[in-house]
Amino acid sequence: MNADHNIPSVAAHFSIDGKLINHSTLGFGHINDTFCLTFQSRNTLTRYTLQRINHNVFKDPESLMNNMIRVTKHIRNKLIASDSDQIDRRVMTLIPTRSGTFLYLDEDNNYWRIYSFINNAVTYNEPRSTDQAYQAARAFGLFQHYLCDLPNPQLHETIPDFHNTRKRFNALQSAIEKDTLNRAKNAKGIIDDVYKRADIIDTLMDLNRSGAVPTRVTHNDTKINNVLLDETTGEGICVLDLDTVMPGLSLYDFGDLIHSATSTAAEDEHDLARVNIDMTLFDAVTRGYLSGTGPLLNQTEKDHLVLSSKLLTLELGIRFLADYLEGDHYFKTHREGHNLDRCKVQLRKVHSIEEQEDEMNKIIRSISS
Repeated sequence: MNADHNIPSVAAHFSIDGKLINHSTLGFGHINDTFCLTFQSRNTLTRYTLQRINHNVFKDPESLMNNMIRVTKHIRNKLIASDSDQIDRRVMTLIPTRSGTFLYLDEDNNYWRIYSFINNAVTYNEPRSTDQAYQAARAFGLFQHYLCDLPNPQLHETIPDFHNTRKRFNALQSAIEKDTLNRAKNAKGIIDDVYKRADIIDTLMDLNRSGAVPTRVTHNDTKINNVLLDETTGEGICVLDLDTVMPGLSLYDFGDLIHSATSTAAEDEHDLARVNIDMTLFDAVTRGYLSGTGPLLNQTEKDHLVLSSKLLTLELGIRFLADYLEGDHYFKTHREGHNLDRCKVQLRKVHSIEEQEDEMNKIIRSISS
């Protein structure tokens, strides 16, 4: 636990009944600091999740929280209108401060928030079954479906250009040209591999600019561990980590899901022969996602689901490669060439998508029909 944070003092500023009897670190997030709080009121123990928002990454915590308030309220209203069960387990519940806001700024300029802890639910870093893949993808699809009619104004862009692939590609080109650490020679084959696919870099953004693919409210970080699965039923019950919820494309969320939830190997696998896209998991993720979105997606979006899988995988590879060339400043590394290894894995997954592209499109057409 970070000794610099006085957790009891922070918790005291929120409207929670009872006495704080325990607090501990929670999860392995790389951005925000997260803690589990246990309060006792009479003979009842209740847990809450406390987070310190990393304002070096999220530059405007107030606008971020405004997004979160609007999104959770809208989803809750949808669940109430549909007479859903266990509503408090299906959407995050923010706890107000004693002054009535949902954000506490301490004397060290740290921003804090608290929400209810959802019991009897778990997350996984990768799917352990096709059903888990289906359930997580369906939860993300439902999330988009619930927010398709969120009223104006548009949500705040919490990380500008987060999925701007052209900007990512231009940053890579700059890193290659500067080559300040003389590392480009170690990545020549990979660089050539990326450049061969430069023709798809602008595809999704061009479709959005033309109006063929609409801007929607999207999660933008659709890793399977951002969905809580019910411990008993296995159902995907609640989407977490709403900091990156902002205007985006449905295709970003689907592409992110495919590269993160269907791989046969770890993100930094040395043996590239072990790296592929598992078609059984691809089928499960696609069925889950389209089940959740229902009739939301238009035909152009459906027609570009496979391309989005390839492009979002390529985008992450580009980011790993640029970070390697610039000295590994963004992604945490644990060995020499770690980011280059990660990039190679992403490029191998791009190859795997290309090798199975016809089968993927056939699956999507079958599900859509």
